[in-house]
Amino acid sequence: QVQLVESGGGLVQAGGSLRLSCAASGRSFSSYGMGWFRQAPGKEREFVAGINSSGGSTKYAESVKGRFTISRDNAKNTVSLQMNSLKPEDTAVYYCAAASRGSTWYVFRTGYDYWGQGTQVTVSS
Repeated sequence: QVQLVESGGGLVQAGGSLRLSCAASGRSFSSYGMGWFRQAPGKEREFVAGINSSGGSTKYAESVKGRFTISRDNAKNTVSLQMNSLKPEDTAVYYCAAASRGSTWYVFRTGYDYWGQGTQVTVSS
């Protein structure tokens, strides 16, 4: 069992930056693939970024590539999402997720077994 708690969301102007963090409790964090998803009002939850268990492989949605960076610290049981050059269309609730199978990331929600409660990111124009 893994519990995930996100933090770092807030209100920022377009062009600004935010850093989201996800703290994981439970055993074997270093064996989990991790992902960040987001859900805007009236839209489906979508993949943002993923990282494998060692941190050596990452994946980004095209919409955030070059602006967002996912990283993890297995010693601290945390995964982070650095978001730069934010746009109003980045406004959403951001969720952290953990995948117990394959130690890798998945772009589909069904690849993940555990989810955090979400943190709101609002980008004003």
